Amino acid sequence: MRIAGVDPGTIETGVGILEDLGKGPVLIFARTIHAGRTKEIALRLEIIFNELRVVFQEWKPDVLALENVFYQKDFKAAVKVGEARAAAMLAATASGIPVMEYPPARVKQSICGNGRATKEQVQYMVRQVLRFKGPLSDDSADAVAVALCHFHSQKFIRLKEELTHV
Repeated sequence: MRIAGVDPGTIETGVGILEDLGKGPVLIFARTIHAGRTKEIALRLEIIFNELRVVFQEWKPDVLALENVFYQKDFKAAVKVGEARAAAMLAATASGIPVMEYPPARVKQSICGNGRATKEQVQYMVRQVLRFKGPLSDDSADAVAVALCHFHSQKFIRLKEELTHV
């Protein structure tokens, strides 16, 4: 199973793809899409959509894991994140990929054991869990964290199903 994770932002969007070969997840792709700070928002969203479509076509993930909307003090920032999330959802849907959403606290809890973990803690734990030593931006580490959350959630569901059929 291949799991894509996306950390949406209208300036930078992180994307990471994990593959589960039965021995646990392996990071096979990570990147930050730079939509630009000075371009108008519609153009930035188009860049995010198009770049994600290319990634999805090349890597063919089975699912997209995405953090759902969360409360932010800055209303404008929350709207922009929502717009970037929509671009990611549309890119996945246009590629025939189902979308699964997770609350940010659940993502942090599944990676760090603490739903209020910092970005630095998340990046550290992503590297530890995957034994990854290569370059990984904050945005792509957050994207990989969402993909890992989905991996752990699915593993738990499968285990639960196995136990109920015993």
